[in-house]
Amino acid sequence: MLKERRHAAESIAEQLFAAEAAIDAAIAAVAALTARMPQARIEANLSPMIGHEAFMHASRTCSNLVEARGGICATHEALAVAQKQIGLGAVAFGSLQKLRLERPSHLHAVSEAA
Repeated sequence: MLKERRHAAESIAEQLFAAEAAIDAAIAAVAALTARMPQARIEANLSPMIGHEAFMHASRTCSNLVEARGGICATHEALAVAQKQIGLGAVAFGSLQKLRLERPSHLHAVSEAA
């Protein structure tokens, strides 16, 4: 039974991390597009009215993607709760770097050289 739960959790974690990465990539792409639009308008010496509607749509899209990112973060947190509910609270999914970022420590590395 534990083996099946762990397999299910691993498959969910894999999809979750893929979704998080896809949303971040989409945010980066749309943000780059949104930033490029006014630069291109200036370079072409065009009126600010040219392409303004498109710029507004791109800006809203970026905002919507940021909101979606919040939703996937909430999904991640809810899945962490579910992980504990099915008895896998001690199992780590994902990279150790992600775990360090999610669970900050008050410990700091020190140098031996003084």
